[in-house]
Amino acid sequence: MKFSFCQTIARLFLPILLVAISLVTIAISYPDPVLADDFTKAILPNDADFTGKDLTTYEFTQATVRNGKFINANLTGVSLIGGNFESADMTGANLTNSLLDTARLTHVNLTNAILIGASTSVTNFDGAIIDGADFTDVLLRKDIQMKLCKVAKGTNPTTGRDTRESLECA
Repeated sequence: MKFSFCQTIARLFLPILLVAISLVTIAISYPDPVLADDFTKAILPNDADFTGKDLTTYEFTQATVRNGKFINANLTGVSLIGGNFESADMTGANLTNSLLDTARLTHVNLTNAILIGASTSVTNFDGAIIDGADFTDVLLRKDIQMKLCKVAKGTNPTTGRDTRESLECA
């Protein structure tokens, strides 16, 4: 059986074309994970950048976001339960009513962050920078509160609250 030149080309390139179409379809169906809103148990790149983003519909439960950037991000009501945010930059972040229970916020920069009403049972704040952070209505274990009071200073530029007063330092 003789094949024409066009049939030969079609036989060779049709499988390649189908693979290419499949890959494009997959890429469209599964967007970049940095654009998704559920990062439950996700391990994000060390430099994940959420600067200035409204993350109120996001989920970071048990996520790992070391060195992540959340500068001026809105995390109001967001769950960070059990997450590892070691060395993240949360300067100016709004964490009002967020769930931080059992999260690792070690060496996190919380300068001028707002944590009003956040849930923080057993949250690890070791080495955190909290200059100007507002901890109003945050229930902290006494030992964690005492550690934070040792380094607390400044006034939150948005709420006007003194960090030491918001922590109820003696």
